[in-house]
Amino acid sequence: MKNLVILGGGYGGMRMLQRLLPNQLPENVSITLIDRNPYHCLKTEYYALAAGTIPDQHIRVAFPEHPRLKNVYGEVLSIDMENKQVIIENQEPVAYDDLVIGLGCEDKFHNIPGADTHTYSIQTIDKSRRTYSALNNLGAGATVSIVGGGLSGVELASELIESRSDLNVKLFDRGPHILSAFPERLSTFVESWFDKHTIEIVHHSNITKVEPNLLYNGDEAVQSDVIVWTAGIQPSIIIREMDIEKDRQGRAVLTPQHFLPTNDSIFVVGDCASLPHAPSAQLAESQAEQIVQVLVKKWANEPLPESFPAMKLKGTLGSLGKKQGFGLVANRPITGRVARLMKSGILWMYKYHNG
Repeated sequence: MKNLVILGGGYGGMRMLQRLLPNQLPENVSITLIDRNPYHCLKTEYYALAAGTIPDQHIRVAFPEHPRLKNVYGEVLSIDMENKQVIIENQEPVAYDDLVIGLGCEDKFHNIPGADTHTYSIQTIDKSRRTYSALNNLGAGATVSIVGGGLSGVELASELIESRSDLNVKLFDRGPHILSAFPERLSTFVESWFDKHTIEIVHHSNITKVEPNLLYNGDEAVQSDVIVWTAGIQPSIIIREMDIEKDRQGRAVLTPQHFLPTNDSIFVVGDCASLPHAPSAQLAESQAEQIVQVLVKKWANEPLPESFPAMKLKGTLGSLGKKQGFGLVANRPITGRVARLMKSGILWMYKYHNG
């Protein structure tokens, strides 16, 4: 019996399970899913969990069940490529015939002193829970500083101010506009919403160090009761420590079939993979679809696809609290209530389909 090991039950790993089970998995292949949590997490909603506007169970989805699917819950420490084993903390190694690495990303602190120890995060469900506890235990008038004006920072700031209008929320961004990956029209719309809801945007910020309850913007010390870091990501440390070819962002370089150029038994999906688009749940799912096609061909001893059509993403949607939103759909900017309803609808469909 061959064993396919999937590291990480995120969007890529979940999509692979959906496609392989119950009908595309050959009788001579089993699957071992390794994850630190006994459920799939909706990472795109961590900002709302941290802000306290949705309950924990709202962002948990059960993994599929199948006689040849085994779940292992634990912390992956390393991958022994020579002996084809996954090393797990305080558990026996798990052997694989084919391996899919979908361990996601971690915060990137850009070597700023104190940023890794004195800030909160929304990169994992555990860290989001800790952030929720810190934010919702604050007294009236407390100051929350959010570092990073991308999608995560914007959604967290907007959700938090609706949940706790008594707080002073500051968003620090290094550019002239927040949401630099979006058209300026959307950035301006969101900045106007922030202004109406008394969220302070600190443009052209330069965070130099972080101390307990102090965020340094250049030489200026900004007193902060809680500091949340949303200023960049990097691949999982498992990928960063592997002796493989990587791109400038530290992501694994892959063949068109999504396995390592030097090892056709190891695939990489999602945030750890070097792909022509920015990491996203949508991208991980599209890539997972193609990996499944490759594996099915490989198991059947058939020629592998030489290439795939370019992955086309439908767009990106962001929320501004519970009633407003923004985004790009088919490269067209949309704002307001419609954007928020679209995001809510997509989330509902995802949970309904997977649950």
